[in-house]
Amino acid sequence: MTTTIDYGNLMHRAMRGLIQEVLTDVQKKGLPGEHHFFITFDTMHPDVEIADWLSDRYPGEMTVVIQHWFDNLDVTDEGFTITLNFGDNPETLYIPYDAIKTFVDPSVEFGLRFETQNEDDTTDEVAEAPMDEMVEPEDDKAPKEAEVVSLDQFRK
Repeated sequence: MTTTIDYGNLMHRAMRGLIQEVLTDVQKKGLPGEHHFFITFDTMHPDVEIADWLSDRYPGEMTVVIQHWFDNLDVTDEGFTITLNFGDNPETLYIPYDAIKTFVDPSVEFGLRFETQNEDDTTDEVAEAPMDEMVEPEDDKAPKEAEVVSLDQFRK
């Protein structure tokens, strides 16, 4: 049994579930209205499947746009497959959710960013500290009681 709750990874899993749900909806019904997505992913992730020329051209990360033309969107529990057009050259890509770094829908100013994190790193030191070791605010920074100010002094 672990001694902490890994909120970071739980949140990432929930956010990836949101992406899966959105893409599943697009797979069934198409993109509604002005919605479109910018998805940045790690091209070196071991489960990413892209053409060699794309991984050579984009070592590290790549951003794809799902907007006007896409085909064969297939969403699974682990990731999605999609065919996109690169200069009149259709290419099929497989992107696992774990490889996604950002997911943005600029039409509604919505975005998700996934921070990489080592399992050995401590993610939330305050939450791990026992309550009796929490630091109390200094007296001079403690909240003050509200004061009522009369506006009469500022009137001419």
